[in-house]
Amino acid sequence: MSNIYNLFKFLEKKKETKTPLRVKFIYAPNELTDEELNVEGHLDLALTKITSLPNNLQVRGDLDLSYTSITSLPDNLQVGGNLDLSYTKITSLPDNFKVGGDIGLTFTKFPSLPDNLQVGGNLVLNYSKISSIPNNLKVERSLFLDNTPLAKKYDKGKIIKMILNKGGYFKGNLYGVD
Repeated sequence: MSNIYNLFKFLEKKKETKTPLRVKFIYAPNELTDEELNVEGHLDLALTKITSLPNNLQVRGDLDLSYTSITSLPDNLQVGGNLDLSYTKITSLPDNFKVGGDIGLTFTKFPSLPDNLQVGGNLVLNYSKISSIPNNLKVERSLFLDNTPLAKKYDKGKIIKMILNKGGYFKGNLYGVD
């Protein structure tokens, strides 16, 4: 534990103030209560040294993990808003994963997405290593593929056909593909 967390614990005891949730996630994730794992608003952990999240985390708003060293997501993660994993060390997403808003995966390294991925907004894969389309990909808005191996290998028509042939769809536009 760090001196910062110890300071907040001291204030919690002496001044009856609550340690901020962000501080707990960063410095003492093992001390999070079941109630604290149900975040009603947004959780911004961008630019922190966080490397993992606890299982069963539910974020009703946005979850921002950009520019962190996180490599995987926990079991049973639920995100009602946007999920930003851009510039992370993430290597995969959970199977059958669903996010209520956009998913940002710009400059990520994993080559494929899980089957049955559901995105309630845009799926942004710009400058990622994505080279294939998963089964049953469902994107309610647009798909962004600028500077990906997939966009370099296939034209727009071929990518759309692959998505449809694998049981998926996107309702907006396809960007970053000729």
